[in-house]
Amino acid sequence: MTGLIEVFGHGGDVETAAARFGGNPADFLDFSANINPLGPPREVLEALEQGLHTVLRYPDPGHRAFKMLLSDRLGLTSDHISVGNGAAESMALILLGLAPRRVGTVEPGFSEYSALSRQFGAEVHHVQGREELDWRAKPEDIEKLMERVDLLFLGQPNNPNGVQYPVDVLQRLARKAETTGTILVVDEAFIDFISESQRQSLAPSLKEYPQVIIIRSMTKFYAIPGLRLGYAMGRPELIHAMTEKQVTWSVNGLALIAGEACLRSGENFEQETLALVSHERKRLTEGLEALGCKVTRGEANFILAALPEPWTATSMQAALGERGILIRSCAMYPGLGERHVRFAVKDAEANGRMLETMGSVITPNPTTGLEAGGQGDGTAIL
Repeated sequence: MTGLIEVFGHGGDVETAAARFGGNPADFLDFSANINPLGPPREVLEALEQGLHTVLRYPDPGHRAFKMLLSDRLGLTSDHISVGNGAAESMALILLGLAPRRVGTVEPGFSEYSALSRQFGAEVHHVQGREELDWRAKPEDIEKLMERVDLLFLGQPNNPNGVQYPVDVLQRLARKAETTGTILVVDEAFIDFISESQRQSLAPSLKEYPQVIIIRSMTKFYAIPGLRLGYAMGRPELIHAMTEKQVTWSVNGLALIAGEACLRSGENFEQETLALVSHERKRLTEGLEALGCKVTRGEANFILAALPEPWTATSMQAALGERGILIRSCAMYPGLGERHVRFAVKDAEANGRMLETMGSVITPNPTTGLEAGGQGDGTAIL
């Protein structure tokens, strides 16, 4: 089961939305993709403008300038770091370089974990998160899964529910990985949206855990998804296995320029982002709850919610899509239901418009007694 616009399995597909609902792709208010509402730092746009002439030459295949800046920030030598064309390429390189036969996932979770694993010939096994744990899985269930697989993906914070596992659970799983020989891949693509004091991460002590690889993304927090940039951290032997499978020049020169500018952009952008996301996540949560949604209280820049009956993800996606607003159906995530949707946290104006529009389609129609924009079976009236 898929949503109306997730034909490729992800949010952010405004071209499909335009074909489905009409209008210009650029005119949709997109809550289906989780990108920093501030947009890229000013320094990034300036660096890209000044660096346009570099399209005349090949990018550095060793990503050396960018990796040097990452090394300084992470406190790791460059041989502990691999740079990729988005976090998705890092995932692909892990699967290609380490060639696991059996891969484990915790559901609900990012669909690429399973899709890429199957694409590269691995069997996929999973453990199910529990609603009473905000869709986390019990640590002992994850440990049992680790006994059966060669590699396990774990979102931190997890997508689509936005929650973290405590660092002591991560440490427990990292130690378990050493006894089972499992590679534990911790996907921290959204961790930059959590204040440093609240982040639960193994990154500061990564060298203590030889079976752990951490993946991070530059595209979400710094709002450069069209350029594609991410990186992975792990012991040199694992990193080398990954980079041996990487296509030369897979990371383009403008992405590297943007990445260097991101790391030089300073703390003001980071603090402004954290303040905005924290404030607007609370406001959006309260607004959705006031509309009858059951909200999972995550910590990232997106919110998982179950719509009030009789609304389904499909009917609400249609109702809002016809009004120029896109949301992410989560009905296809294993373990979630037909009423689950995800909302990106955007700026105050966008969040206000979305809540007002959603309220107008949920409010009972005084003429028919039915939900405005929906019928008793959750089918949209458009």
